Amino acid sequence: MAIDDTVPQWYILHTYSGYESMVKDSLLRLIENNNLGDSIVDVKIPTEQTIEEKANGKKKVVERKLLPCYVFIKMIYSNQIWYLVTNTRGVTGFVGPQGRPIPMKEDEIKKMRLEDFVQDADFKAGDRVSIDNGPLEGFLGYITSVNEEQQRAKVEIVMFGRKQEVEVEYVQMTRIDSDAVEIPSESSEES
Repeated sequence: MAIDDTVPQWYILHTYSGYESMVKDSLLRLIENNNLGDSIVDVKIPTEQTIEEKANGKKKVVERKLLPCYVFIKMIYSNQIWYLVTNTRGVTGFVGPQGRPIPMKEDEIKKMRLEDFVQDADFKAGDRVSIDNGPLEGFLGYITSVNEEQQRAKVEIVMFGRKQEVEVEYVQMTRIDSDAVEIPSESSEES
């Protein structure tokens, strides 16, 4: 597979364990300091929300890395960019033969939800929604606020008999008719 050096493509970086956020921050600083905004377009660490039970019995929604030790970078490949990125503290190299990057395929990008944006989403506060994907799949709730830029919304759901506000991506939810489904109240139990 030939590397197209005119269009930014997604590549995978391998990092030391626990260094993912530091690598992302260092790369963002590298972009800013060296004016590389045209060459390195985006840097992401895919995460998901999971429900975790603490020792005291309380359940909490936490954000977990989908692939520890990996950072995804969208860039236009060149030897200079390869050198700058691989010499960033915490980076062990690109995923590929002999450390040379291989661009991700379109289906891999969609699977990792690196560029899964909703077209013409017109969610607004007060909308009733159903969460269709992720760890909160099957929950129903009301949108309390929206962030159009990040395509996320805060949704109030009833979890474990209590109202809980969670952040959900647009691609993980669909609007439902106000009369179609009854959203559980705080007092009713989730089955």
